[in-house]
Amino acid sequence: MTDQSAHQAHVTQHGDRAQLGLWVYLMSDVILFGCLFAVYAVLYKNTVGGPSGAALFDLPFILASTLLLLTSSFTSGLAVIAMRRSHKARTLIWLGVTFLLGATFLVLELTEFNHLIAGGNSWERSGFLSAFFTLVGTHGIHIAVGLLWVVTLGWQLVRRGFTDGVRRRLSLFSMFWHFLDVIWIFIFTLVYLMGVVQL
Repeated sequence: MTDQSAHQAHVTQHGDRAQLGLWVYLMSDVILFGCLFAVYAVLYKNTVGGPSGAALFDLPFILASTLLLLTSSFTSGLAVIAMRRSHKARTLIWLGVTFLLGATFLVLELTEFNHLIAGGNSWERSGFLSAFFTLVGTHGIHIAVGLLWVVTLGWQLVRRGFTDGVRRRLSLFSMFWHFLDVIWIFIFTLVYLMGVVQL
């Protein structure tokens, strides 16, 4: 086996381990969010005489946030496509757009939290609000981690170009970001939409 073949085999093996590691992590996150959804399902009617989701949630505002996050998932996919075509500038542009959309989503989420707390509806008000802030806040923390990942990827791409490691990490990031979008679709449907229509 030549040195180049050995190097390629090592890179492939390392990439397979990294992808397996991400899948294991995502499965643990599925369990985490599954537990949070279960807690919310038990507590969502426990308002202790306080406001319910129908009184608190601004569905058009949340829908706008949702569209931003779903669009960011699309742009992260475009970044991966640009990477596979070795278009460095396009990859950086799409990563930048993904960051801006994700950051805007996070700002809107924090704005919603601030509005609720300012109105006296913090996580201490009821079991419903405790479960709501925990579930949605946990997703927000994941979004913040994803944004840091995007910044790191952009810096590495500028400094190193399309190395095997950068390509692998960008592909793994895209998987992680798509996963967060799927989780948010469940949050939007089960928490916000069903909360507003009182199903």
